[in-house]
Amino acid sequence: MYINKAPILGCALLLGLPVINLQAAEVNITPKVESVTVRHGESDVNIMRNQNQKNTINPAFAKTSRKCPPFCIQPATLAPGVETIAELEVLDYLKRMSEGDDSIVVVDSRTPDWVAKGTIPGAINIPWTNLNPAKGADPISIGEILEGRFNARNLEGLWNFRDARTLVMFCNGMWCGQSPNNIKNLLGFGYPADKIKWYRGGMQNWETLGLTTVKPVQE
Repeated sequence: MYINKAPILGCALLLGLPVINLQAAEVNITPKVESVTVRHGESDVNIMRNQNQKNTINPAFAKTSRKCPPFCIQPATLAPGVETIAELEVLDYLKRMSEGDDSIVVVDSRTPDWVAKGTIPGAINIPWTNLNPAKGADPISIGEILEGRFNARNLEGLWNFRDARTLVMFCNGMWCGQSPNNIKNLLGFGYPADKIKWYRGGMQNWETLGLTTVKPVQE
């Protein structure tokens, strides 16, 4: 999706405002895609890559080595039927959501302290602990997430996932176990594997590519 700069320029001239630099981006997402506009809370956010070609990675993701366990390298295929995706697929899901497709939700599985540092525009935060009975998540609160966020239905004590949303789940990257934990718990509840997509690269890859991040929406 290209940015249509003509209306911006016209409004600036009409209102006597200073004209900002409207040159075409030099660091595109793909050869034909400069940016993608998505909905984040009540605002539109333009996702593009950092245009400073001397920019370096966010220090929060510069560390190469963390103690394993728990920060172990995750496999490329997390579970049978769960598709592993990358940035362009994530952008496509975000774009479809922003265009009104209510059958998709992008989930940041990290704890709030990490999410506060920046997340992917359009994502909602459901910490991995909120779906983990071993971490104190109770059946009622888990059910509220399944029904209220993921559109599953509980029929006489049995979960029906026919109309459940497609979940695009991520966390800090290929060494992070938070989204895998969420995914494995969801599979244990009966969530269909083909309705779960895993962005394995997570924030590590997102930040490495210089893609736009935002503060989480306060709910």
